[in-house]
Amino acid sequence: MTANDHDEIHDETVDLEVLGRAVKGAQYRHHRTLDTRLSAVGTTLAQWDALRAIARAPGASAHELAVATFQGDQSFGTLATRLAAQQLIERRSGRGRRNEHHLTEEGERVLAAGRAVTLDVLGTSFAPLTEAERVTLLGLLSKVGALVDGP
Repeated sequence: MTANDHDEIHDETVDLEVLGRAVKGAQYRHHRTLDTRLSAVGTTLAQWDALRAIARAPGASAHELAVATFQGDQSFGTLATRLAAQQLIERRSGRGRRNEHHLTEEGERVLAAGRAVTLDVLGTSFAPLTEAERVTLLGLLSKVGALVDGP
């Protein structure tokens, strides 16, 4: 943020471009820091997020996991192939042509190691906020996200 951006925060009407850029800037800093720190445990943010999504929904299809990780089907398929080659996940045949995704023991280990990293990074990032402010921020971002996705 620049000095001018800070001045615009105190105006009665917030510049929506500045607001959008502030959200994007926070996301960018989180992603960059997480990617750097997750490399120490042998993964990337995209890979760790995929492992987390699989852990939350064992047996999910590639499409379901792509949606959960904000990726396209083809991108998630490429990522899942890489995770399977690293023996972090396994794909099992499901009904019809569906492939189900499951974590391996090594995938669970990498997920746990990555979780410690992400909690540290996010804890530091959100430390300036009180718990009440965090609750408010989550509520506001959830509300905006629901509006963007549609009713």
